[in-house]
Amino acid sequence: MPDILQSIPFSLFTDFDVALFKAGKHYNLYNKLGSHLVNHEGEKGTYFAVWAPAASYVTVVGNFNSWDKNSHPMHVRWDGSGIWELFIPGVLHAEYYKYYIENPNGFKVEKGDPYALHWETPPHTSSITWDQAYTWNDAKWVTERQKENALSKPISVYEVHLGSWRRSTEDGSFLTYREIAAQLPDYCVYMGFTHVEFMPIMEHPFYGSWGYQVTGYFAPSSRFGAPEDFKFLVDQLHLAGIGVILDWVPSHFPVDEHGLGYFDGSHLYEYADPRKGFHPDWKSFIFNLDRNEVREFLISNAFFWLEQFHIDGLRVDAVASMLYLDYSREEGEWIPNQYGGRENLEAISFLRELNTAVHESFPDVITVAEESTSWPGVTHPVHEGGLGFDMKWMMGWMHDTLHYFENDPVYRKYHQGQITFSLLYAFTEKFTLPLSHDEVVYGKQSLLNKMPGDEWQKFANLRLLFAYMYGHPGAKLIFMGGEFAQSHEWQHDFSLDWHENHHPLNNGVQSLVKDLNMLYHEPALYTYNFTYEGFEWIANNDDQNCVICWRRKGINIEEDLIFVANFTPVVRSNYRIGVSLRGFYKEILNSDSLKYGGSDVLNSGELDAFPIPAHDQTHSLSLTLPPLGVIVLKFSHAEE
Repeated sequence: MPDILQSIPFSLFTDFDVALFKAGKHYNLYNKLGSHLVNHEGEKGTYFAVWAPAASYVTVVGNFNSWDKNSHPMHVRWDGSGIWELFIPGVLHAEYYKYYIENPNGFKVEKGDPYALHWETPPHTSSITWDQAYTWNDAKWVTERQKENALSKPISVYEVHLGSWRRSTEDGSFLTYREIAAQLPDYCVYMGFTHVEFMPIMEHPFYGSWGYQVTGYFAPSSRFGAPEDFKFLVDQLHLAGIGVILDWVPSHFPVDEHGLGYFDGSHLYEYADPRKGFHPDWKSFIFNLDRNEVREFLISNAFFWLEQFHIDGLRVDAVASMLYLDYSREEGEWIPNQYGGRENLEAISFLRELNTAVHESFPDVITVAEESTSWPGVTHPVHEGGLGFDMKWMMGWMHDTLHYFENDPVYRKYHQGQITFSLLYAFTEKFTLPLSHDEVVYGKQSLLNKMPGDEWQKFANLRLLFAYMYGHPGAKLIFMGGEFAQSHEWQHDFSLDWHENHHPLNNGVQSLVKDLNMLYHEPALYTYNFTYEGFEWIANNDDQNCVICWRRKGINIEEDLIFVANFTPVVRSNYRIGVSLRGFYKEILNSDSLKYGGSDVLNSGELDAFPIPAHDQTHSLSLTLPPLGVIVLKFSHAEE
């Protein structure tokens, strides 16, 4: 145990660090603030630093000094930065601590470390000193990531909630990061997903928030192990060729006393006025993005995960709530900007700064916005007035498509515009098509049970949905359980119902998703995934039959794929579509195949394009369209 009265003047901050900090441009603050195990003049110990400008007294309390508020008072820097610091010899790895803070107004509180690298497992709230030493094995992946992470390649994302993907079969307890590492990479490789997206893994006090109420921004949740264990999971995914995207929450944070809120007796991290600083939906504080130190706290946090944990992408949560001052507020409950508008100018500036900084320092990393409105230019470059994200979730497609599929097929002809409307704006941004966790909770039902009809039709509809999704331009995202048609809604307290996959119809859906991921490697499906050059309607006006057909285009016309979707349970014989090449075509995928649990209405053998005009083409094919099915055709060869 260290001498609890001993401390040594020492600082990790240089004058340049402080100047950057005040300017809001210190994007590596995690190397300075927080707790750091150091060796100072032969003395091993821990250097503590915390930003608390309104405090009059700050001290480090912990298990090493019996939580004594008088043992280790910190020293405030003379430069006006508001940074308090202290080096305590003998405090080493895995010591529990907090900051005890007082201010002149009589405010007294114990706070966790905003930059803590590890935390006690909730409901306990102490920060923990931690040596994060880890030897990485993914140098090949990191070196080649620019190629594997490129938007010009297939991007098929498997969205995962770590606490409920799988659990112990013995007692239902969480699997550890390392136990998950023994299963998840192999499963993703088997299924053909290119990326995993983890719902927030940062430390959060309330498990039921799914990680979206973060207190420990710099620490993977201790529910599943230590920081190096999460690094091992990322490492194993990279060794398997799988990219890792993290959900990241810069929009709001919880009101728990040990967290960031009212940190030093002032509104340090949050806006003071609740009309800007408190979120009515989530009952949480909103980051004050008008403050340099808060902006760099968040940007340095993004840098931390990208640098220290080799993360390949950040999916930024709730961007719309950041952009609009009146988001989820009634008249009189929000403050207009300086021009009288509802746009949050500080948030716009912050998001541009974030994306600029990330892409300059990590050019091979992607950022994705969950932005639910029609805000213009989310994925446009910052220098062109955009926000600078690489991709944006296509929420309109998700909602329109699911609403369409919920209709009984007999009524779908009256709603055909819902399934084709997305192509009017599909190339205004670079989109990801999400079938996310938000759509299978709170009584919305699982994807399978959103579908109308009897059991066979439900599964056929789901196969139809996935095949239509993979034929639609844009990257793909499927939330765990959807890929094998789990029948129950997602429940975060339990494992997925993996036993259902033994049912032939469930297994058929899984086989189809696997094959769709393989199909995604056809150049026509990714070469021009985000531009008009990659898509052409063949026919989108057959409302009466609820049939649409389109062409996905590669560099060469021989690479093109033709998709034909029949949204009714009626087999359509001799259905004619126009084609651009004379010769023979082959059906390379049919969602109604017996191997997927379908009725096996196939187009077998070679299909000859006859000189019968259709759809403004000189030649056409006569097809049999399976019930509630999608077929995919590819040019085989010309006539001899």
